[in-house]
Amino acid sequence: MFGRGARARRLAGLYAVTPDLADTALLVARVEAALQGGAGAIQYRNKTADAALGRAQAAALARVHAMRGALFIVNDDVAPAAAVGADGVHLGEDDGSIDAARGLLGPERIIGVSCYDDFAPAATAAAAGADYVAFGSFHASSVKPGARRADFALPGRAASLGVPVVALGGITAANARELKQAGADAVAVISAVFGAPDVEAAARAIAGPWGKFDLAAALAASGR
Repeated sequence: MFGRGARARRLAGLYAVTPDLADTALLVARVEAALQGGAGAIQYRNKTADAALGRAQAAALARVHAMRGALFIVNDDVAPAAAVGADGVHLGEDDGSIDAARGLLGPERIIGVSCYDDFAPAATAAAAGADYVAFGSFHASSVKPGARRADFALPGRAASLGVPVVALGGITAANARELKQAGADAVAVISAVFGAPDVEAAARAIAGPWGKFDLAAALAASGR
């Protein structure tokens, strides 16, 4: 449906990152609620799943993606991303090179790169073909309590790279707007969405500064 450039341009607003859940049906239900609340992108991340469960869950979420249209990214592992037809993969500092990922994904899928608290690797990644860069942690994170803290000047500075900028780490409905104002195109959130009693309402509150994802508008913007 979308080429690489159009996929990257759609990365805006709430980028919901899945929690470590072994129950695939529950995971799917929560992701559907996040999408209903306005998430424009979903990243499948499960640090406790073995390879078989990880592939099964990625495939299940890919089917949700096919029905709902939001971006679907797989964390860390290029092989399942390619196998289930995800929109792309997100790479940490120990997850291999952009070139290797591109070789498996092909030319039309997107690659995001974690750059933590440092502009230099973001510039290097963008020059190497990364389609978006991510910085954080901007606030204290319950998922990664020891994470490096990023300066609020980074998103604005990274706008010069010409790729979407994602902010992450401790993001809630109370602080998402300040990151948008700082220059972030999207905010990656786990706990404040999937740990909420009402996932849909939590997603809506965080997505609010950007507005709800609209597939029809995204298609129109891409010229389809």
